[in-house]
Amino acid sequence: MDSIHILVVDDEAAERITLGEVLRLEGYQVTLAASGEEALTLVRQQAPPYDLAILDLRLPGVDGLQVLDGIRRVSADTIVILITGYGSLETAVQALRKGAFDFLLKPSPVDDVLAAVRKGLSELKAGRHRKALVSQLQRTLKELMTSDGVTEAAPEPVVDDTILTVGDVRIDRAKHVVTYQGHTVDLTPTEFRLLECLVNRVDQVCTPQELVRCAQGYETDAWGARSIVRVHIRRLRRKLEPDPENPQYILNVRGVGYLFASSPEEAQKQLAGERDHGTGED
Repeated sequence: MDSIHILVVDDEAAERITLGEVLRLEGYQVTLAASGEEALTLVRQQAPPYDLAILDLRLPGVDGLQVLDGIRRVSADTIVILITGYGSLETAVQALRKGAFDFLLKPSPVDDVLAAVRKGLSELKAGRHRKALVSQLQRTLKELMTSDGVTEAAPEPVVDDTILTVGDVRIDRAKHVVTYQGHTVDLTPTEFRLLECLVNRVDQVCTPQELVRCAQGYETDAWGARSIVRVHIRRLRRKLEPDPENPQYILNVRGVGYLFASSPEEAQKQLAGERDHGTGED
């Protein structure tokens, strides 16, 4: 990936300057902002957009979540990491809903911050690669359609262990592309990882803690995991299920967790079990 430009927003000068120097030593280009207002001005002026932003949540005036909203209005691709000394589960969930990639608590070790940055940039690279492939495919198909007025069939993709297919759902792990009944489904990086975790264990129940560990790479308590995962499960159902209120793929197993059903028969079996034991959370 070319030179990476990172925005660091923190009203505490020592924290801001120290983190900026650490990131520069890692080879990144860094811009510092001491307030939410300054950050929004920089975001509007920056072209191309920042690759990644590290935001302090508790800022005077315009806070970190508002800066996150401002970044999203300018760039859907920018990776955003929130970092704060006043964290709460509710705030973490709200940040994830708004599109934050990660949420760290102060004092956060430098190694943890750098690990989050590297992971976020890896997601950014994968997303850009996926868009480039889609763009190339569209150009190729257009050329095939217009060449001598003859339509030629595109070559069949090679199926390997990077492809996961269950029912009408197909996951291309190499390209980070999900299709449902042949149509591309627009998923966030977290939704993609969560779906991949479920499909990797098709017809097996995954607890919320296991899903957070698999999709996000960190540990959390059972209550926190349920709250975080529930948000993404609902989004996945809206994007994948013909009837999100009566899911046929992503099922809740009461008191345990979630599973991805391999077939309508398996779904009916699980739903029958739910009716026998009561209604689950989702």
